Amino acid sequence: MQTIDGQSDYFNMKKLLLIRHAKAVHDNAYKDFERPLTHKGVKDAKFMAEKLLEEKLVPQILITSPAIRTLATADIFAEFLSLPKPKEDDRIYEASRVTLLDVINGLDDKHHFIGIVGHNPTIEDISHYLTKIPLGFATCGIALIEFPFDSWKMVSEGTGTLKWHASPKD
Repeated sequence: MQTIDGQSDYFNMKKLLLIRHAKAVHDNAYKDFERPLTHKGVKDAKFMAEKLLEEKLVPQILITSPAIRTLATADIFAEFLSLPKPKEDDRIYEASRVTLLDVINGLDDKHHFIGIVGHNPTIEDISHYLTKIPLGFATCGIALIEFPFDSWKMVSEGTGTLKWHASPKD
């Protein structure tokens, strides 16, 4: 696991937590959008939220896909991290990398640390696009990416630095 390096201007940078939703039910009785978390998914989401607390990596807000599994994951993180109710953004569900980059570029600059809860393959794709480091994201995997500027509009290809990556298996 990589850790934060404690740079003096750390709090002036934009920081993005990319979170893949926790393990969901694979059952034809559910439409994709309506798939709930499994018992293991709930357990993993709690574990990873606790890991973020241990690492002192608590975003100011969470933005999530409205799909049941991502919303449930985001709600668990919000509860454990004492955050406000996650903000839903319909664009995150079935988003392409371009769409997710539009979401990131449109984030409010008053927030310097934001978490996005989404889906693969887009979470992996945007992480690689922003950092040029190919990562695998297990369910409930997380990456912290830091950007050397103070506006989300400046986030683009290769501008991020991977600072931390973990999954429930770590």
